[in-house]
Amino acid sequence: MSRVTRLIFLLTLMAFTVSGVQKLNVTPERGTTFNISSSQVEGCKVCTVAESSRQCHPSLLLEDNTPVSLEFECSKPQDVFSVEIVRNIDCNTKSCNGRIVQADSGSLPFLDFNRKFTWNLKAFAQEAFKIDFGNTGLRQIKPSERCPDKHSYTLQAFQATGNVTVGKYCRTGPVSSAQILNTGSFSLDVPAGQKLQNGQFDVSVGEEIKSLAKITLTLPKGTSTSELLSPNYPESFPDDDVMEWYFQVPDKHRISVQFSNLKQPHCLKNQTAVEYHNKARGASVSGLMDPQPVQEHGDFALKLRNCEMDRGRSGSPVLSLSLKVSSKFTGLPVTCTVDPRKIEGLSLHIEKLRPKSDCRMKMNSTLKETITVTSKSVLTFQDCFPEDVKVTATRVIECRQLKDCSKTPTRLSVPALPTCLPVPLSNVTWTLRPSHHGTVELTSPTGSLKQCLPGNRCNDSIIIKVAEDDGTTVGHFCPQGAIRRIQLHTNVSVTLSGTRGKALTTSKYVLNAILKEEISERYIFTISPKRDTPVLLASPGWPVGMKSYSTVSWIISVPPKMEAHLMFANLSQPKCSNRHTNIRVQRVGSPEEEYSRREDEEAESEITVSDNFYLNMSNCMPESGGGHFSVIIQITLQKSINLLLTIILSVVAALLVIFVIVLVAVCVVIRKKKKKLNHEVSIYNPNGISFLPGQNGFPKTDEDEYHVYESIEDTLVYTDLLRKGAEMGVYGEFDRCQPVSGHKDSQKPLISKNTDEDDMPVGSYQQFQGPPLPVRPPSHVQSLVDNVIYQTGDQSEEEDSPNLGPRLEPEGGN
Repeated sequence: MSRVTRLIFLLTLMAFTVSGVQKLNVTPERGTTFNISSSQVEGCKVCTVAESSRQCHPSLLLEDNTPVSLEFECSKPQDVFSVEIVRNIDCNTKSCNGRIVQADSGSLPFLDFNRKFTWNLKAFAQEAFKIDFGNTGLRQIKPSERCPDKHSYTLQAFQATGNVTVGKYCRTGPVSSAQILNTGSFSLDVPAGQKLQNGQFDVSVGEEIKSLAKITLTLPKGTSTSELLSPNYPESFPDDDVMEWYFQVPDKHRISVQFSNLKQPHCLKNQTAVEYHNKARGASVSGLMDPQPVQEHGDFALKLRNCEMDRGRSGSPVLSLSLKVSSKFTGLPVTCTVDPRKIEGLSLHIEKLRPKSDCRMKMNSTLKETITVTSKSVLTFQDCFPEDVKVTATRVIECRQLKDCSKTPTRLSVPALPTCLPVPLSNVTWTLRPSHHGTVELTSPTGSLKQCLPGNRCNDSIIIKVAEDDGTTVGHFCPQGAIRRIQLHTNVSVTLSGTRGKALTTSKYVLNAILKEEISERYIFTISPKRDTPVLLASPGWPVGMKSYSTVSWIISVPPKMEAHLMFANLSQPKCSNRHTNIRVQRVGSPEEEYSRREDEEAESEITVSDNFYLNMSNCMPESGGGHFSVIIQITLQKSINLLLTIILSVVAALLVIFVIVLVAVCVVIRKKKKKLNHEVSIYNPNGISFLPGQNGFPKTDEDEYHVYESIEDTLVYTDLLRKGAEMGVYGEFDRCQPVSGHKDSQKPLISKNTDEDDMPVGSYQQFQGPPLPVRPPSHVQSLVDNVIYQTGDQSEEEDSPNLGPRLEPEGGN
């Protein structure tokens, strides 16, 4: 878990004011001490509150990772108290047990207090510890000054005679590290209400030093000035002590040192002095009042040495001073001979970017601010840094008659410039001017180009800008893409430059250019997409828009059994004052258009095209302020779905045929079954078991035996018919309860006596012959048959019976 996270969990504070008393609950992190101190001797106090006790103090020290409840006996303790958060870092002979980490989360409850973060550092006996301030460094300021970000750092050295303030610093400056002998502290002061900026500094074992502190400064290239102050400035530097500054100087720089605000003490022993130590020249000593020597031989150390001062007399001066260190590039003049014939006929342009810089350029011994080399020349550069100078190259390629144009392409490549120039080539531009009706054709030696667009960034080290001669941008490109050829029916400039401001790679072959015959469009791009690799293309001039009345065509090659999926994104249409914009898609060799839309028609966002095709666009004359015509096209190749669709349709057709055949067969079977059922005779069994004679034969009993009856009375067989006949007035009254002779088993079917169980075939139809029907009037025969004999079990009598008038209940009915 990080230190910040631990502080979040360990230090929980709740602040509130009740009756003028502010309460806090705080738990110091292990190894951290909170020192709450007051600027007043009397007045507001801070109290610790326990379950049964309350102790108040003018200041308080919290440690040991113990939760404490605090109360301040005033409503605004932040005006009285300040909070110091202290951590300790110890070093042995090899390493230190921590680093300086700035974390605000632990002190956020004290945001309204003045806070001070202090790291006490202790080196091994008679050694030093070192603090590395990283790449940004620190800058020394006067004690009365404040830092712009309200974060001020203080470095102290602890000595037997007392603490010495080495200096006060702000972020960002030439001070790269500091070393303190034995023990010291590094603190950060943040005013009330200011949140702490996160950061960290590494702490390590230092060198063997003979001074109370050693401050290392890394001077930047070029002209710079740094201000340094003596320890305890503006108070006295300790007696008989030494302060050291070490300067890391860039090559070919001159360093000058000047003292100001100098206070010279009265010395009892020894003398104040300044010592310069340089590896090339050794050591030299100067007095504080003497002119200080110029340092011209690289890194050097400056040591300020104090004497034993006379402090007995009142008002005696003490040693105090300010150092102004100035750095300036003082390189010797560099001579460079440039011959355009050796750099592929290019003209060289050298421009001075910073007029106030010390850079001096000469051409053939004449001082220049801008140099253009068109013939062999001798150039001289002195004190010129890469940031001071910009070098570009240009060349014009043209032919006035098509017959005079070269039949072989011209190589457009980065030239190899002389290494004596102060900076590499920034960019190179070719201006291509074909004949009046000619065309510029650009191809890549690697085979293809890619257009640089949002979401389609170029990873190459070179960017190719193609523009018309009036500066109108056609597009930005780089190697390795799907664009095989670019044709432009106009004068063209091609500019090569490095990506992200980097210099161009020497002798890199980028493009082929050739001047050819006229084309039908203003721009033609030949595209060969690859499968599963989307291609992004933009209309010329994107995102500004196409020129009025200009036309562009993309010729897209689609491999066999593939199709191209086109998606139009960021389509912007103008309001036209003359003519119309048009987007058309047409297959190669086909007179019909696959797609066509004007600016006043709703455009589709996606279309799919098979085979090679043209994508043509033309612009109108837009109204003033009526917008512009621009679009981004994404082309993605995918497998053609025609063959797959044919297969799917064939399978579906076969399934439909099978389904129709099955359906017809089912219908025929059902129809035959219905006819068979219409001819079957339903037999009524008053004993509760009904059956149909036919394939299944007669049902058998559980004992698998039949009962034979000698006789069956007609009334039992036709009871239901007789009852309904009586209801219709056909029959008179009859007795349903007459005795039946013979076997009476209500659970058994009535079987003829002549029926032989052994002779009855199983599963064959046996025609059943009942007793003769009673004599009925002819008018009722058919209705009785329809309503009784052929009545199914799921039909009610009311559904199938004709309207025979009011029903007559027979006597003795149920």
